[in-house]
Amino acid sequence: MRLWLGALAALTILRLIMCASLPLAPDEAYYFLWSQHLQAGYFDHPPMVAILIRIGTDILGNTPLGIRCLGPILGALGSMLLWDAGERMFPHRQAGLMAAALLNATLMVGAGAIIMTPDTPLLFFWTAGIAALARLITSGNPRWWLAVGLAVGLALISKYTALLFAASVFIWLASRPEGRRELATFWPWAAIGIAVLVFAPDIYWNALHGWASYLKQGSRVTSFDAGRSLQFLLEFFVSQAGLCTPIILVLAGIGVWRLGHAPGPAAQLLVWLTAVPGVIFLEHVISGRVESNWPAVMYPAACLAGASLPMALLRRWLTPALGLGFGLTAFVYAQALAAPFPVPAGEDPTALQFAGWQSFARQVAAGNPAYLTSDDYATASALAFYGPPGLKVAGFAYSWNPRWRYFALAQAGLKGQVGVLVTRRMDDDCPVQLGTVRRMRGGQVVATYRLCRFTALSSGVLLTHP
Repeated sequence: MRLWLGALAALTILRLIMCASLPLAPDEAYYFLWSQHLQAGYFDHPPMVAILIRIGTDILGNTPLGIRCLGPILGALGSMLLWDAGERMFPHRQAGLMAAALLNATLMVGAGAIIMTPDTPLLFFWTAGIAALARLITSGNPRWWLAVGLAVGLALISKYTALLFAASVFIWLASRPEGRRELATFWPWAAIGIAVLVFAPDIYWNALHGWASYLKQGSRVTSFDAGRSLQFLLEFFVSQAGLCTPIILVLAGIGVWRLGHAPGPAAQLLVWLTAVPGVIFLEHVISGRVESNWPAVMYPAACLAGASLPMALLRRWLTPALGLGFGLTAFVYAQALAAPFPVPAGEDPTALQFAGWQSFARQVAAGNPAYLTSDDYATASALAFYGPPGLKVAGFAYSWNPRWRYFALAQAGLKGQVGVLVTRRMDDDCPVQLGTVRRMRGGQVVATYRLCRFTALSSGVLLTHP
């Protein structure tokens, strides 16, 4: 146990060092902007990520470490919760320890722990829900339903994907005679009441703003196209093989399949917690792309299922699984920090996310424009974070990008004024092109942007402090 806690502490320290060393990704700069203007809801997601960033920056300042510091800490706490759940569900076989090790060895968690996104708190509270259910199953104390409800509510206020947790638990109950009897008691409904109460501020915010974020998240489905669906399906499996890592993916898959034929409430719970999200994501592939981070919610239950496999199989494959997983994570960390591997910058995901933003912002601001804006919210947010002091960055609620309309930001008062639009769209109309700027990693081009003359048709909102 001491050795495991020491390894977890060392891993957490390494992740905190990475948090401090890497520049912000554009989406993180966007969520940082949220944290400077806390609301009960936002156009894209609920507010938990902004709350975590605000706590971190209040302690450590408006720095990459301040913005990200709670990510590795929640990762460590979530690992301990998963360990506890595994020990209770499958006692006397170190299943919790192995499940926590497998989860931390996935590239999804290894990379996700050093960036701050809504998935960070979602995964933590999802795991907390599993841990509470494990205690409910093993203790028989119905008061654990209250902890389940709290975990679900906090997960919902992190990301709407948490609805899949609630759906999985309901199906788990409804599919078993014992569960149906439990549904006839007070406690599961009390859990729902707590979850709704915690989630209520986001509901209220959406009610005041035309249900904006619910409509956005519910409008991802497009039309069916057989060729595109096959492409999306292939992308889905390839991305999960990479992010879960191949050996862990196979172990988890075998574990879930075996538990599907096993008796007992714990086994069936883990099956539903992987099957329900999995079916929803596969159904989504028919009409649209499944983003690679969405299936992260399946990982805690799937790793517990993998840890339930026969010990002979685990003894043979656990070390290679952990070695490959942590090795891939080390590769990504090294590439993000120093790019020692010859991957073209324009095709390197780490460069596309992290490289060159500070110098890029200085170049764009070199002409001393009256203000900057962008047709991409992430680029605008990165310019606001990395731009030199005094640079004014504004957001405008374009018809194709209405998100700034839903911020309680100061009005910029720019209607009729001429500034500079920064865009990566090379085929769009740009009446007066002022030049191009390249974002670089060393001597390699990461991305090229056009600078266009822009006349504001509305006041806009300020993304930087005046």
